[in-house]
Amino acid sequence: MRTPIIAMSALALAASAAPALAQDAPASPITVSGGATVTSDYRFRGISQTNKRFAVQGTINVNHESGLYVGTWGSSIDDYIANGGDAEIDIYGGFKKTVGAATVDVGLLYYYYPGSGGITSDFFEPYASVSGTVGPVSGKLGVAYGFKQHGLAFGRNEREDNLYTYGEGSVAVPDTGLSLSAHLGHSFGPSYLTIGKEYTDWNVGASYAWKGITFGVSYVDTDKSLFVPVNGSTTRFRNASKAGVVASIGAAF
Repeated sequence: MRTPIIAMSALALAASAAPALAQDAPASPITVSGGATVTSDYRFRGISQTNKRFAVQGTINVNHESGLYVGTWGSSIDDYIANGGDAEIDIYGGFKKTVGAATVDVGLLYYYYPGSGGITSDFFEPYASVSGTVGPVSGKLGVAYGFKQHGLAFGRNEREDNLYTYGEGSVAVPDTGLSLSAHLGHSFGPSYLTIGKEYTDWNVGASYAWKGITFGVSYVDTDKSLFVPVNGSTTRFRNASKAGVVASIGAAF
């Protein structure tokens, strides 16, 4: 928390005049954090949202000491994701609480796609997870359920729902800034998020943190084939769910 210069001067004067009365200002119950990332490919549950090209992403979070939080996250996307839209903006809010060795996190996320040509592409997705850490090892089990709504409709269905379950773990190598991670998830369909039948996605990766900057690399794959047009072409297509290596660099503040 930043303190105004005038307030700092006043505190310094008070401290020199009456040391016995001087004390630190109380910590704010609210903290604000954020970050920005450039990634070689934006993968959402294993499927490329950028036609296997780079994406620019950013986030900002506001957390209260009670466990309540709100935030937003955004990324550039390719136009096949939301009928010509070139951005995804996620708005979320929830509650996180540590009980014993476990941390429980529940919330609601809203996916917003500006510039989607008038189609109903936005949708809500409640989520919940349980995570824990033992020494350098962390693990998480989670679920996200998009209830029946127009934004998840697939084909001629007016409304559809989608269920995603996942597990992930990571190991921090002590005193190195290096972490190793793995993720396994399954999407139950059909809905717009699966474009047909259900499928499984997984990835393994590593990251290195250095002075507020994080470098990452991961191998991502699925058991699905989803072909999308290349640069709007009607004759050239690319498998957006095919295995690939994703590299990223991000900065936190």
